Amino acid sequence: MRYPEIDPGFFVRNRQKLVSLLPDNAAVLVVSNDEMPDSGDETHPFHQNPDLFHLTGIDQEQTLLLLCPNHSNPECREQLFIVRTNPTIEIWNGYKYTTEHAAHVSGIRNVRWRDDFEPALKEVMAEAGTLYMGLDEDWKCSFEVEKQTQRFCRKIRQQFPLHQLGRLAPVMRELRLRKEPVEIDLIRKAVGITARAFDRVLHSIRPGMVEYEAEAEITYEFIRSGASGHAFSPIAASGKDTCVLHYIKNDKICKDGDLLLLDFGCRYANYHSDISRTIPVNGHFTPRQRQVYEACHRIYTEAKRHYLPGMTINKLNRIVHKLMEKELIGLGLFTAEDVADNNGDALPLIRKYYMHNIGHFLGLDTHDVGNREVVFEPGMIVTCEPGIYIADEGIGVRIETDMLVADSPIDLGAEIPSGTDEIEKNINSK
Repeated sequence: MRYPEIDPGFFVRNRQKLVSLLPDNAAVLVVSNDEMPDSGDETHPFHQNPDLFHLTGIDQEQTLLLLCPNHSNPECREQLFIVRTNPTIEIWNGYKYTTEHAAHVSGIRNVRWRDDFEPALKEVMAEAGTLYMGLDEDWKCSFEVEKQTQRFCRKIRQQFPLHQLGRLAPVMRELRLRKEPVEIDLIRKAVGITARAFDRVLHSIRPGMVEYEAEAEITYEFIRSGASGHAFSPIAASGKDTCVLHYIKNDKICKDGDLLLLDFGCRYANYHSDISRTIPVNGHFTPRQRQVYEACHRIYTEAKRHYLPGMTINKLNRIVHKLMEKELIGLGLFTAEDVADNNGDALPLIRKYYMHNIGHFLGLDTHDVGNREVVFEPGMIVTCEPGIYIADEGIGVRIETDMLVADSPIDLGAEIPSGTDEIEKNINSK
């Protein structure tokens, strides 16, 4: 394991919270993610279902969690099923959880092999009225590949047609939004690793460098620091591609006079970081680049002050739009008269240069559970990422950090250089 074991009490408490939100006759089935085929006999790196990890701490494929808290048989109230290991698996693929180790990690006493799941499910369903399962409910995403949970839903509908299926996603959203201290510490660790990766880029950037060389510096630091890799496909975009929001080719030469926009984060103990910085390839901002960057930085600095209890992402968006309107007028991109001619609505003018939201929730996913109308509470972690993208000039700037909501908001990435003078000083000190 690349990270120290997490206190099993954390997972015990998470399951207790889940049970407290369910009706009396409920059961819960949470299924691990699939191992996704690559080619031949290879698979893509495994990434656990965040809900299953949140409830068990088990970071292994072919795992099932079955809960039925009010079942008459105490053995049926909490059950964990893991893949049965054997000497051949250990020779070819290495260590898999034993039942004893899985019990220690999860705090679940009744850990069984996956072979035992079918009869256990029948015993649970004999007393349960509704089985809660979690499907992806992110309205922005649609995937052609069917996940294991969907296959289980179809199978259970066929096998138990008189039972009800319930939506677990809203319940898990409620549980995962507010981060516990152990989660905040893990995200701090992920941000710290990301900070060191950025420092490597600052000390290696030069004209003639290929974007993927910057990506390689980041990857090196992630792996040497115990992260399992990138939280998402990293962006290392130079020149005109700083204006492409999700540019991930990272295959161009960084030219003298270019900016390099970096958007990256690591996955540590399944928790994510998400940081953006924009730096001059030759170590010095041009006057116009500095002007645009400092306009974005003023918005960034002011926006961070508002990550307070009672706020929402949409309320933050409205604050940032007013700030952005002023800064874009100051940059000469449109005028106050243009806004007046648009019936006082600056948003369509802003959207040409700033297309996205100010942030998103962060945790076991980069775009974690929670929508733009969720009211902020202490313990929530939300990104702050204003950007200004002037395609006609080939200048794109984004500055992003991860904010912990509190009465005095906490910037988890405060140690990462963000001002123009700071960035130039760090580049030139290499």
